[in-house]
Amino acid sequence: MSHKKKILFVFGTRPEAIKMAPVISEVKKHSDVFEPSVVVTGQHREMLDQVLKVFGIKPDYDLMIMEHEQTISYVVNRCLSGLEEVIIREKPNIVLVQGDTSTTFASALAAFYQHVPLGHIEAGLRTGKKYYPFPEEMNRKLTSAVADIHFAPTDVSVKNLLAEGVNRSTIYLTGNTVIDSLQMIAKRSYDLRKTGIDTKDKKLILVTVHRRENFGAPLRNICEAIKKIALKHKEIATVILPVHRNPLVSSTVHEILGAAHNVQLVEPLGYEPFVHIMKNSYIILTDSGGIQEEAPSLGKPVLVLREETERPEAIIAGTVKIVGTNTENITGEVEKLLSDRREYEKMANAVNPYGDGRASERIIGALLHYFGFIDVRPEEFDAAKQAAGKIK
Repeated sequence: MSHKKKILFVFGTRPEAIKMAPVISEVKKHSDVFEPSVVVTGQHREMLDQVLKVFGIKPDYDLMIMEHEQTISYVVNRCLSGLEEVIIREKPNIVLVQGDTSTTFASALAAFYQHVPLGHIEAGLRTGKKYYPFPEEMNRKLTSAVADIHFAPTDVSVKNLLAEGVNRSTIYLTGNTVIDSLQMIAKRSYDLRKTGIDTKDKKLILVTVHRRENFGAPLRNICEAIKKIALKHKEIATVILPVHRNPLVSSTVHEILGAAHNVQLVEPLGYEPFVHIMKNSYIILTDSGGIQEEAPSLGKPVLVLREETERPEAIIAGTVKIVGTNTENITGEVEKLLSDRREYEKMANAVNPYGDGRASERIIGALLHYFGFIDVRPEEFDAAKQAAGKIK
């Protein structure tokens, strides 16, 4: 009988795919001990498919659950029933999930119902507020409650898990896999002219907004701030805003910024062009969690358009600053970075706390240890590669 362990990767959104891709790539290097299968739920569709293409991932199963204006309960129900069939058929030795989406929570529940061990990549992020962000905060906590092995990206994440009573022996400090993917794509050459974006040799301010908690008045405040920034600095700066397709976002953005000078509203960008837009940006304003992790690796100051963040490490390191959704506060902080070179350099040159691009190696080392292929925990070696090379 084969001694290989079957690993079932499950994800459904673009951010999950980006952070899962390097782990899938790394596990394939260990085909003598691991047999991977990939399930996508399709919680996102077009954005997910773009990332699969960029990383050359061909799913073994596609649940194709996405519906127009789908609710959270719809996503969870469809994922749960679809995954139950896949897990029963595949009989995996472990299910791996990533992050905090409804797909992640439903997959954790499906694995639990079938008595299959669960591994959680990017475990331990917390704001401590039940409804902020919604539903991500509870998705994380509920996934942690059933996970058997936790891949924590930072020391803060490890401490969060320990504070909730998670057994230390089940926690592995790995770094964040988003840095692995970012470094992989950033090394590729890419012609920005293919995106249709014209930087006009000015300082590029990249803006992304999409989170539920910013719908309504907060989003209007953000857009008013962007309008003021673009008007005041039209000689030196260009604002690029990829518009999220959610009508609650796109209608407000186009209403306030549609005719604004020096603001380019563009279609959502694929992962590869987006990485290269970040590389060429001067400042990034975002309510995205992933960008808070990625942009500092590229030396870009990040202003967070939220009142809270579950990623305090970057705040402490100085690479990221929370500016909230108040119009005057946003414009003031951008003004500071555009006019004060010392303030800019302080943020741009701070060390990114989210990893060195080798998180995937550490995760595979942890799996080798978990399944008994190596005797010691991978952090006891100088490098994850050494752990991966000492299979029994």
